[in-house]
Amino acid sequence: MNCFPDEVIEQIFGYVTSQRDRNALSLVCKNWHKLERCSRKSVFIGNCYSISPERVIERFPELKSLNLKGKPHFADFNLVPHGWGGFVYPWIEALVKSRVDLEELRLKRMVVTDEGLDLLSRSFMNFKSLVLISCEGFTTTGLATIAANCRFLRELDLQENEVEHRGQWLNCFPDCCTTLVSLNFACLKGEINLGALERLVARSPNLKSLRLNHTVPLTALQRILMQAPQLVDLGIGSFVHDPHSDVCTRLKNTIKKCKSMTSLSGFFEVLPGCLRTIYPVCMNLTALNLSYAAGIHCRDLIKLICFCGKLQRLWIMDYIGDYGLGVVASACKDLQELRVFPSVLIGLNGPAGVSEKGLVAISRGCSKLHSLLYFCQQMTNAALITVAKNCPNFVRFRLCILDPTKPDPDTMQPLDEGFGAIVQSCKQLRRLSLSGWLTDQVFLYIGVYAEQLEMLSIAFAGESDKGMMYVLNGCKKLRKLEIRDSPFGDSALLSDIGKYETMRSLWMSSCDVTIGACKALAEKMQRLNVEIFNENEKVDSNVEDGQKVQKMYLYRTLAGKRNDAPEHVWTL
Repeated sequence: MNCFPDEVIEQIFGYVTSQRDRNALSLVCKNWHKLERCSRKSVFIGNCYSISPERVIERFPELKSLNLKGKPHFADFNLVPHGWGGFVYPWIEALVKSRVDLEELRLKRMVVTDEGLDLLSRSFMNFKSLVLISCEGFTTTGLATIAANCRFLRELDLQENEVEHRGQWLNCFPDCCTTLVSLNFACLKGEINLGALERLVARSPNLKSLRLNHTVPLTALQRILMQAPQLVDLGIGSFVHDPHSDVCTRLKNTIKKCKSMTSLSGFFEVLPGCLRTIYPVCMNLTALNLSYAAGIHCRDLIKLICFCGKLQRLWIMDYIGDYGLGVVASACKDLQELRVFPSVLIGLNGPAGVSEKGLVAISRGCSKLHSLLYFCQQMTNAALITVAKNCPNFVRFRLCILDPTKPDPDTMQPLDEGFGAIVQSCKQLRRLSLSGWLTDQVFLYIGVYAEQLEMLSIAFAGESDKGMMYVLNGCKKLRKLEIRDSPFGDSALLSDIGKYETMRSLWMSSCDVTIGACKALAEKMQRLNVEIFNENEKVDSNVEDGQKVQKMYLYRTLAGKRNDAPEHVWTL
């Protein structure tokens, strides 16, 4: 390709969208490095402390889309101390200072302030997309500035955020705003201005995705759908009304006209009988998210799924039971992704959770399954071996037994052979989460057979340092390793420290690692940040080397030690 002019090569690069492929292109030669640098417009940063914003901007001056992650994954389980960090304001400030023409910003597990949102909204005239996932620190005042100032906004997506309600914000969208394609405020707790919402939807002809919070009543939903029959993705808030009322009848007639709808979610509040109003669109659904629909009775849930024969993605609660999963397996042959979440309503709303029987049924009926998150009461080796044979295309396999050290109930043996079968059969497995009674043997299987594994989560598993060593020595493509409540110590941590330079991060909590080992690692590997922290307890150089570390977070960085760590976070 070097015989082509640079302009032609740059055009070809434009068709390469994968971040990993773009990185590989930049390593071919100096000229390709230069061309890739000037042509890349989308950048993903998996850790906001792994590099400085100034260095990113210098490397990619034509940056328009930035995807940024902050806190470690275990923040989702409240294991990261409050105030740890992950502030986005320095990034926004650097982007403004360098006059970057930013159009899209996607943040996950970061601290976002109203001041940051205000600066963002006033500084980038062509800003079009803001996605906030599991973020905190901002209020509806910040959202109001985004609505008021981003004249070309196409996407505002708020997922799993902690947002303080300080008044209305939807009415801040100007009348000239007609560009919205996606709007998601399902996570917001406060009341919203229904009139402003309906007017916004009415003047947004390109709106394809709309996810509402629990304060939007069924009456308003009917009027909204009248204005937006083109919706593809709908998140329903409140679904409470007399199922025999004129409102439900009108909604059913309206939803029949939504011929393009393929995704449904929400249903935070549901009355029995109301679900029949959405049956007309069920036959076209490819995605159904009921992970928050605790009010749906098991029998109504099963009946609903029977109408959804084209489902490819299904998120549900475990009160559906093993019988319900059997129905899913029979009705949804094209299912590719299944997530079964734990429910506090077990015993009240249906059967007592799910077990290995439900998973086996799914594997027999849904051979296309490649992504699984499964919270269950118990699991057996025989079931996992069956799943491995029936579904060898798993890319993500995450299984959580609610009693995390429970053995195979049939044989009272560890679940090593079952998970060993998964990693042997599923050649493309990239993400794996383990649970149940597990010995070092399972980690030997993982190290030998999981050649494509990039992320591994371990909890309450293993017998000795050998288990962790097997993984580090064997998984050549491992990028993220998360370990909690396991007997891995200093020998495992220090056995192959060069491995950490090829990984993004390592998390260890409630293990047998000491302060001294962390210090030794930090001294030898200057391009790694080794952070140790205890909740509400200051950690400093006076701590004895032999003291065990409660939590340790290790990550590769080009930016050095961060300057915004609280006093209970010690960066070595």
